[in-house]
Amino acid sequence: MRWQAPKLRSARDFVAIQLLNTVLSHMIRDPEKSFMRLLKLVRFLAVQERHKNMADKVAAAYRNNPAIRTMINNLLRNTHPNVRSRLVYNWFVRSMLQGIPQQRMMEKKLGMNVPNFILVDPTSACNLACEGCWAGRYSQKNSLSPERLDRLFSEAKELGIHWIVFSGGEPLVYPHLFDLMGKHNDMAFMAYTNGTLINEKAADRIVEAGNFSPAISLEGWKDCTDARRGAGTFDRVMRAMDLLRERGAVFGVSITITRNNVIEVTGDEFIDFLVDKGVTYGWTFHYIPIGRNPDVNLMVTPEQRAYLAERIPHIRTHKPIQIGDFWNDGELTEGCIAGGRRYFHINAAGNVEPCAFVHFAVDNINDKSLVEVLRSPLFAAYQKRQPFHDNFLRPCPIIDVPEALREIVAECGARPTHEGADSVLKGIIADHLDGCSRAWGCTADGIRTQRQGQLKAEGF
Repeated sequence: MRWQAPKLRSARDFVAIQLLNTVLSHMIRDPEKSFMRLLKLVRFLAVQERHKNMADKVAAAYRNNPAIRTMINNLLRNTHPNVRSRLVYNWFVRSMLQGIPQQRMMEKKLGMNVPNFILVDPTSACNLACEGCWAGRYSQKNSLSPERLDRLFSEAKELGIHWIVFSGGEPLVYPHLFDLMGKHNDMAFMAYTNGTLINEKAADRIVEAGNFSPAISLEGWKDCTDARRGAGTFDRVMRAMDLLRERGAVFGVSITITRNNVIEVTGDEFIDFLVDKGVTYGWTFHYIPIGRNPDVNLMVTPEQRAYLAERIPHIRTHKPIQIGDFWNDGELTEGCIAGGRRYFHINAAGNVEPCAFVHFAVDNINDKSLVEVLRSPLFAAYQKRQPFHDNFLRPCPIIDVPEALREIVAECGARPTHEGADSVLKGIIADHLDGCSRAWGCTADGIRTQRQGQLKAEGF
């Protein structure tokens, strides 16, 4: 059955769907030729020149890099047709090629910044109680109403935002999740999930939805994962991955990197294992001492962070999986992406926070429209300081430039969204963050100097 895209908006959309259907129908038989045709379609649809250039770079990487070619071919061959079609159209076409130009247009019209995506917690309820959880100090009794989420998604699309990321709590606990994704089937959704609720029925619904990709949390091998998340969690996650792979879902992993697991989760054996399980992408988060029982001794050392700055890019070009590093990829994102610049966070109580790890707010989405909260003085204070450092390896106002976060909170009068959230601003944890920022600053500046020297030697 040929897939039909939702809510066509123009003749250009109609042409795009016809071409997309034709290209996707040949994916399994001849993925390499079909993918190059898909990139030509991307160039045709792209409004911004940088997206056309990006398509050319992807084509070159596909031709010249065996790991990237293998990853893409695996995706094309192994993904369920419904998932492949909806994610290609909703994420690449709607969210990026059409969405980003619309966001820039709305910025000019409204005189404010429009982010690329929204991180939202449908509920704070969770079936686990992981040690050190970043969200562990929120009340566990909050949920956003399905009516408010429905309205939020509609408001987002009016601004050109077609990508929503769920966190929590555990998103799959929320009873209205699949109904909302079905109603807004012209959007792309991802969720950070512990994976333990993905049984046969849930896996079927994920593939049926087509526009949803779960990123499942792991801490490493069985011992590390179960130590933080509870006995038996690793085995349940492995079963969930098997169910998703068998059905042709696109899914990833979410890994909190600590001082204790940094080598384990970035080693060849573990990465190869993830690829074999069917994992396509991964998001890595350096441990930040917030939430439940914060422990500064779990933070990576400057030496470990320097290792990650080399290792993660190596994995991206040598393994058939794409891994993101939110702290060390600042050179790709031109610094911090939070504060409404490229994303922001809405927690389950409706508090509008600049970042998943910055638990301060001045607005609540239950009381205001999306446009109103994007005009937040908290976001304005963020954006006028971004980038927080001219060395993009030092992007974060929590751990790299902590004095900036203190200034922001004081300037706009932001309130903590749970008890203890202000520990990053004052006291023992804040003092430790100051020391970490100084130590990493010296290391990061050395890495930048070295990289600039390499580029100069190569004629760039």
